[in-house]
Amino acid sequence: MVRESFLRFIYQAASMQRWNDHIRPAKGFTELDKQAHKLYYAYVLGRLEEETCPVDWMKMIEGALFEFFQRILLTDIKPPIFHMLMEKHGEQINRLVMKELRDLGLGDIKQGFGERMETYLFDPDYSRHEKMILRASHYFVTNWEFNIVYQFSKGFYGIEDTRRNIEKQLEQHQDLDCVRKLVFSHSLADFLNLIGQLRFQQRWAQTQRIPETSVAGHMLIVALLSYILTLEMDACEKRKYNNFFAGLFHDLPEVLTRDIISPVKNSVDGLSDLIKSIEEEQMEKMLLPLLPEKWRDEIRYFTDDEFSCRIILDGKTIKVSTEKINELYNSDVFSPVDGSITEFCDKFAAYMEAYLSIKHGITSKNLVDGHADLYRRFARTKIAGIDMGVIFDYFRLD
Repeated sequence: MVRESFLRFIYQAASMQRWNDHIRPAKGFTELDKQAHKLYYAYVLGRLEEETCPVDWMKMIEGALFEFFQRILLTDIKPPIFHMLMEKHGEQINRLVMKELRDLGLGDIKQGFGERMETYLFDPDYSRHEKMILRASHYFVTNWEFNIVYQFSKGFYGIEDTRRNIEKQLEQHQDLDCVRKLVFSHSLADFLNLIGQLRFQQRWAQTQRIPETSVAGHMLIVALLSYILTLEMDACEKRKYNNFFAGLFHDLPEVLTRDIISPVKNSVDGLSDLIKSIEEEQMEKMLLPLLPEKWRDEIRYFTDDEFSCRIILDGKTIKVSTEKINELYNSDVFSPVDGSITEFCDKFAAYMEAYLSIKHGITSKNLVDGHADLYRRFARTKIAGIDMGVIFDYFRLD
């Protein structure tokens, strides 16, 4: 099981500010936000790329996570300096990265996850295609951020050089079919811009917290934890893929409705169901039409009844238990997804958000009560016979 130190490490990204030597919005510009947005770009670029060329989605997902971990350790280095250092001393820097991550407990993650990260960093031929897609995703998001920063920073020394350098980097990825397609797809650009708004939507909006986390950053945490916990099981590849992207998209409707906190949803009988029906209606009218039609069923599969365990059987979505998936449906052909893991990781992320703020000295009745309630409900959770709830014990307040 993942260590306490590794979970604390992941959450450092919520406090790491990007473009902190420029005038920029006060929210939405953390490393966690950037990495979340990058994964949405990677999903879109990967789906476009596989129309003409195979994409190894396990390598894509893991590569994105490996790069995320690396950036948490190195993100304070300005990009031009970072790239110069990596070009001249990349091997030594990556050795340091791997040492730090092993000390934090990377090796405790199952199924050779840490060994694959080492291969990813040191073997240029490993996951070469997926690395190119992720690099393109990185520069698309950097450009998205820069277009906002630029509005505040026109006339600053060096800002035009930064603009030209980002444009040059994007041009270097024009050989990828997916990049060319995205550049000319206004609807997909609108979809990714809409998702970008989740970087500015604050979690626990009625409560002061440190560090503040956005809906986008929260969804990345849920996706990351879902993937790591899925590695605790002997899951098929499609199940790993589904559990990751189900976590990454589980709050997607909130870009249309905003984050409605649980006490409000549960305050009136039937209100939660009504909100859910409105979310589904808004998704169908406003968000899904921005995507190619053949992608829409997958997004529905990730977001409709997101906390149920389900499979696809004879073209229909069927609800089953995680135990049944393990016993009968743990095969790519059934496209299994463990909604119980998505829910557990969603609630653990909220638990961590409350814990970290309280420990930073910014507290409230909502945070204290929420932390205690989440511990009571989920600290003894077992999924597929695995004691998942143990990670709640790492962050008790008493």
